[in-house]
Amino acid sequence: MLTCAKANKQEVDVASLSSYMRGKHREIQEKIFYFFNSRPDLQIPTEISMKEHRELCLRQLLGLVREAKIKPFRYVVEDPAKYFAISEAVGSIDISLGIKFGVQYSLWGGSVLNLGTKKHRDKYFDGIDNLEYLGCFAMTELHHGSNVQGLQTVATFDPITDEFIIDTPNDGAIKWWIGNAAVHGKFATVFARLVLPTHDSKGVSDMGVHAFIVPIRDLKTHQPLPGIEINDCGHKIGLNGVDNGALRFRSVRIPRDNLLNRFGDVTRDGKYTSSLPTINKRFAATLGELVGGRVGLAHSSVGILKIAVIIAVRYSLLRQQFGPPKQPEVSILDYQSQQHKLMPMLASTYAFHFATQYLVEKYSEMKKTHDEQLVGDVHALSAGLKSYVTSFTAKSLSTCREACGGHGYAAVNRFGTLRNDHDIFQTFEGDNTVLLQQVAADLLKQYKDKFQGGALSVTWNYLRESMNTYLSQPNPVTARWESEDHLRDPKFQLDAFRYRTSRLLQSVAARLQKHTKTLGSFGAWNRCLNHLLTLAESHIESVILAKFIEAVQNCPDASSQAALKLLCDLYALDRIWKDIGTYRNVDYVAPNKAKAINKLTQYLSFQVRNIAGEFIDAFDLPPYVLRAPIAMQSEAYSQYTQLVGF
Repeated sequence: MLTCAKANKQEVDVASLSSYMRGKHREIQEKIFYFFNSRPDLQIPTEISMKEHRELCLRQLLGLVREAKIKPFRYVVEDPAKYFAISEAVGSIDISLGIKFGVQYSLWGGSVLNLGTKKHRDKYFDGIDNLEYLGCFAMTELHHGSNVQGLQTVATFDPITDEFIIDTPNDGAIKWWIGNAAVHGKFATVFARLVLPTHDSKGVSDMGVHAFIVPIRDLKTHQPLPGIEINDCGHKIGLNGVDNGALRFRSVRIPRDNLLNRFGDVTRDGKYTSSLPTINKRFAATLGELVGGRVGLAHSSVGILKIAVIIAVRYSLLRQQFGPPKQPEVSILDYQSQQHKLMPMLASTYAFHFATQYLVEKYSEMKKTHDEQLVGDVHALSAGLKSYVTSFTAKSLSTCREACGGHGYAAVNRFGTLRNDHDIFQTFEGDNTVLLQQVAADLLKQYKDKFQGGALSVTWNYLRESMNTYLSQPNPVTARWESEDHLRDPKFQLDAFRYRTSRLLQSVAARLQKHTKTLGSFGAWNRCLNHLLTLAESHIESVILAKFIEAVQNCPDASSQAALKLLCDLYALDRIWKDIGTYRNVDYVAPNKAKAINKLTQYLSFQVRNIAGEFIDAFDLPPYVLRAPIAMQSEAYSQYTQLVGF
């Protein structure tokens, strides 16, 4: 099989494939790489304290904006694709820098643009853009992270002074893990319950969670303002270039105009006005405008995965170990076990690239049209892709380190810092398990709407046909087809993915209905939770494959298209084989077909191995981002990296 695969090695035009992958924002990414490569003083030294790393991270950000003249803020709304391309390049330099960049522009700046109105944009835009107004995004509390509606910080309106009074009512309501708060932040977007005085027996009315601009430090002295207590969250597992802090508010007064009032406002006489009729609708609209953070994390996580895969594959191509008697040692990537670790991962990296590219396109369209159905679609898709991609990348970083053996443990190759810094991607901007539940809940809503004659949103259109297919028995003839042409047919692959999703959806809906009768809705959901998470992951894999197939079909260069088709087939068949039990249990795949899938998956891995160098070259990342700064700061370490292949 190996001999056959080597004989059939495909030719790949790396330049064409790279051009197709990198797209129209390649130039600005190259500008960022050139700037940091030309500034040794902005590279992270081998040993650096938390305090020094934070200051270096700020200098890196200031250098990017004020010296390299990269001004990303306007792209947050005007051209999100360009903003995310900048963010990916910045994060590849140092993930701490990428996160600090995102806190400033996507979270703090994004909240002003997306939740505020013209008066807020006019007042704060320039200061955010040029980094005069470094800011924070103060949502998470000590006792409430994922459950945003449970936040306890209070903003009470005082009609006498025309001000809001921001209060932290108890220790559990202290704002926690707030990026930029410990050292550098001057403002914070604070999420708090808006409370209005009333003239009835209750005395107050809770209007739900709203966002407020709260100055936290004096612009001249940089000292905390009266009533604001700031503490440092200290040393973390990773991302120590980001100054996470805790904020406590003691009767802090802010002007009424500091309410970010796009979805709800308070008049001078204390009356609440909103175009949205309920607390839940206002809350959903608010969070809907903040999905850019999830989109950015999914996109950045793919960028980190690319770096790790390039390092591991390149090392595996160059590293030789063992071989036939009295013959030269062979590349460790010729071993089936190494291919099994890395080739499906390489295919997945390409798959995720195109899926997150699609997500960015849909997000950009949503920002332009504000279409309500598209908002819901992007919300669920961003939740699913952020969860799935970041979890996959976290596991892959460890796999890549292990695939490089003892040399993989050296600091020169970035695995350690990438793994530690990326780990939190699975938690912030929505815990991955919680996000998958949101995807499952949306699928169940779509499933219910389907049987009530409602329209399915764009990403879920396939359910209309595949649910009907599921409700009929698998075809005993196609279940036994095992030719290579059939198994590499995109229709077979996509049908298999979607059949699995539809089967999981129908079965979990039936289970929920059954258990709700005895356990109630909350208990039933908890009883079926693992089933629901599997459903959500299956759906996201279906979306990823669909977008990969589209990317293959749309590729204009023939050699690049053939190479991408090879990766796409490997991605699809590897996923089917890893869940072959599901397909066998319902006779969707007969035993002989299952064996054929396994055999073909191994063969495709061999073929991908033969052009793995071309595939990683097409990512076109400069050596500067593939080695830790230690490799460039020390001649001895530089020689070491060349000797071992990093």
